[in-house]
Amino acid sequence: MGFHLIDMETWERREHYRYYRDRIKARYNLGAEIDITGLLPQVKAEGLRFYPVFVYLVMRAVNEQKELRMSMDREGRLGYWDFCHPSYTIFHQDDHTFSDIWTEWSDDFRTFYGRAAKDMETYRDVKGIKAKKDTPPNFCPVSCVPWLSYSSYGSDTYAESSMLFPVILFGRYYEENGRMKIPLNIAVNHAVADGYHTCLFLNRVGELAGAFQLPVEGASPPPGGAARGHNDHK
Repeated sequence: MGFHLIDMETWERREHYRYYRDRIKARYNLGAEIDITGLLPQVKAEGLRFYPVFVYLVMRAVNEQKELRMSMDREGRLGYWDFCHPSYTIFHQDDHTFSDIWTEWSDDFRTFYGRAAKDMETYRDVKGIKAKKDTPPNFCPVSCVPWLSYSSYGSDTYAESSMLFPVILFGRYYEENGRMKIPLNIAVNHAVADGYHTCLFLNRVGELAGAFQLPVEGASPPPGGAARGHNDHK
């Protein structure tokens, strides 16, 4: 888990960073509809849960872009992590509250899916904001609203915040003209990422979803139970 300092004397975005960090202090949201027509049949055929599968694709795209892995060290110096772990929400059906859990990242789909399915099962009945403790510093928040196929989304913090990592949200998937689509949004701190970077992210998730092929080897699916409907993927 390496952390690499940004050289503020040579970094091409140093002026943009200082402008949006010290003067405007802007955050913004950008969203897109992701085509998952080819992904869904694979998920259902293998009896996998859609939620951790899509979290995997999102984090693949996040971990390919250093602008989405930026943070401060303990001395307040800007840098970026080698990779980030997803911190994501689970929903409690009995009292309609949610909790955050996190899963150790792996580029290998089967490894990550197994870890995520185990975490979701382990902490499904643990209440409170942070169900799984000891969230690492290199994390990225991911959430889902599986009850709505929304067309817009906005979020912000009330007070001053040093938060640089993105906040990612996706909604309920739906059919349109014979294609299955899902709304995906990313909220970013303008100090570290511009529209170019967020468009790269959204387009990359679409590419990963379109090209995704579940490994044939090792036939049995990871732990996580039978396939579920979209509304209970949390």
